Amino acid sequence: MTRVLVLNSGSSSLKLQVLDTALPESRSELAWVLVERIGEESGHLRIRRTDATGLPADERTAEAPFPDHTAALARVLELAAELEVHPDDLGVEAVGHRVVHGGPDFHQPVLVTPEVEADVEALEILAPLHNPANLRGIRVARELLPGLPHVAVFDTGFFHDLPAHAHTYAIDRDVARKYDLRRYGFHGTSHDYVSHRTAEILGRPYDELSQIVLHLGNGASASAITGGRAVDTSMGLTPLEGLVMGTRPGDLDPGMLIHLIRDRGMSPADVSTLLNKRSGLLGLSGVSDFRELLRRVDDGDEQATLAYDVAIHRLRRYIGGYWAVLGDVGALTFTAGVGENVPRLRADALATLTGWGVEIDADANEHGSGERLISTPDSRVGVLVVPTDEELAIARACDAVLGRG
Repeated sequence: MTRVLVLNSGSSSLKLQVLDTALPESRSELAWVLVERIGEESGHLRIRRTDATGLPADERTAEAPFPDHTAALARVLELAAELEVHPDDLGVEAVGHRVVHGGPDFHQPVLVTPEVEADVEALEILAPLHNPANLRGIRVARELLPGLPHVAVFDTGFFHDLPAHAHTYAIDRDVARKYDLRRYGFHGTSHDYVSHRTAEILGRPYDELSQIVLHLGNGASASAITGGRAVDTSMGLTPLEGLVMGTRPGDLDPGMLIHLIRDRGMSPADVSTLLNKRSGLLGLSGVSDFRELLRRVDDGDEQATLAYDVAIHRLRRYIGGYWAVLGDVGALTFTAGVGENVPRLRADALATLTGWGVEIDADANEHGSGERLISTPDSRVGVLVVPTDEELAIARACDAVLGRG
């Protein structure tokens, strides 16, 4: 039996789960924690214990300032002891950490050492909004839980073996080699988990199923998978490329950036803020939350309607492009917050594919919940909704690193 504490550290948040990888997925969660607004005047902490059936059994909340991640995790451990879900109480054997960017060298989960910490820090130049927060979580957890092995699992790892023609940018090869410029891809633990689960649901061998996975949340990415490996993905060197996202634009003409800096007087920092925080749905409509966006669409808001139409158009382009890359598609799966919970988006994204044999069961799409098939029996392609479980994927990666999986 392997019990793993999975930690996902954001710039102002901590998400934690304790998982038992020997139990069925529906009962694998033993405890769950979310800390928000770290570093602000008032922070929020929520921790719950689950029972043997996987249902919430007890919960604690706390409203207090958490000046930094160390204070936040220390308070989590105090409340965990009160609920008897402290790592010591549960027999946790390892801590798994999500790291967004692994660069050219980290494509397998690794035990964290001071050398690994230094390498992750050096990769901050490729993921300045993500890797610093991930590293902060690693250092805090190693300080407060020093007796456990810590494992780093990289979002980019699943896409490390993309074919050269898919990961290579058409720029000077010496410049690309010097600065490690290639398409890395992100959300890899999600695409890995969901694509394997899709094959299991359909009863198909993983390496014989050609499929498209759409991870649609505030961050969004698509992947094409065949022959047991990813052959394309929408995100690139950074998480900015690809689909329209909550605050990020996805694909852009790179000449726009040159124009803004050279001709319009914007600084590189200004452009970074524009692309990471003021673009995507937020930049087009004023809101990044998909539920609010659709409310405004229904109210006739023209800016919200345009933002939605742009997002759907881009999504259709990627689906069609990946269909051409794969040659044929056996499954198309929606996952993550928006992909799992917005039936209208799923229906609109696939509305033009009836000529390709894609048929959606409107009732299953609109009213179902959890993992399910939403295509009709006559559909040439299985269309599914599969809730992602990146934490379980990270826990299983820890098993593999420690020789227990």
